[in-house]
Order: sequence, then C-alpha cells, then structure tokens
Amino acid sequence: MSNTGEKKVSISVKTSPADKKQAAEIFDSLGLNLSTAINIFIKKSIAEGGLPFEVKDPFYSEANQAELNRRFKKVTNNQNIHPRQLLNNEEQ
Repeated sequence: MSNTGEKKVSISVKTSPADKKQAAEIFDSLGLNLSTAINIFIKKSIAEGGLPFEVKDPFYSEANQAELNRRFKKVTNNQNIHPRQLLNNEEQ
C-alpha cells in the first residue's frame, strides 16, 4: 500500500487564515505538518470508502428535535404563543 516511489502531485485547499493557523497548531502538537495531516485524512478516507468520521447536522440533534416538538405542541394546542417565540427561547 505504500507508494513512496510514486510521483507526488500538489493540491490546493482554500480555508480561512484562522482555521489554517489553528489546524497547524493542533497538527504540530502531534508532530505533523499540514501536508502530512491532509495525506493521512486522504488515505483514511480511501481506506474507509468515505469520510473517516460521521458528519451531523445539529438541526437533527435529539435536543433540537425535542425543543421543536415542544414549540409545535404549544402552537397546536393554541397556547397563546407569539410567532417570534417559535424562533427565540422566550417564554411568556
């Protein structure tokens, strides 16, 4: 699986300066540079046949879904709720 003799190609990745700095600091603390860390990510993605971690949308978290259900029940039960209360955490 090692292809040390294989020619390397360059890729370009766009990110914010703050994210680059933070990532570089994290990887540096692990003894890695950004290039090595990105190559590890690529190799792991290939080995797993996809992203090597689960990607979640916080909208679908259990806590958020429970809160949405609570607010919808209030509306359904006609509990005198102002529309902005559906978007804010205001209780009256």
